[in-house]
Amino acid sequence: MDETPHENAAELRIRPSQGPTDHAPLAAIWRSAVTATHDFLAETDREEIESTLESDDFPAVWLDVAELDGRQVGFSGVLNGNLEMLFVDAGRRGIGIGTKLLTHAIEEHEVRTVDVNEQNAQAVEFYMRRGFQVVGRSETDDAGRPYPLLHLSLS
Repeated sequence: MDETPHENAAELRIRPSQGPTDHAPLAAIWRSAVTATHDFLAETDREEIESTLESDDFPAVWLDVAELDGRQVGFSGVLNGNLEMLFVDAGRRGIGIGTKLLTHAIEEHEVRTVDVNEQNAQAVEFYMRRGFQVVGRSETDDAGRPYPLLHLSLS
């Protein structure tokens, strides 16, 4: 996935989440992105993860929202220097939104690490091209599901 900045990306605005009023649109972005990139994820696991986004996952991190023409198109979540989540609406992938969210997270929230699903080759490549290196691996995700994680650190 090439994410060369597109002319629209210049109009991209990144802002802090406004809390619960942003949660439903961000969950829709998450669903769109996961459908496009996580073909390895079992439907029951996807539903389980999605069921906790608004109640547990979003409130646990610092959320930043990417807006293009006033519409939410992506978001990132950071906790203690770790990028916990970064998702871009499937219809807006490849125009620089993910890169801008990542750059913002690094510059504003001192992100230095991220865990990424090993099976999500596009995401692994995205982070590696931006200076992250594999520093570890887990056989399962944080909830013990059978989705190996690569632990990446900014070099």
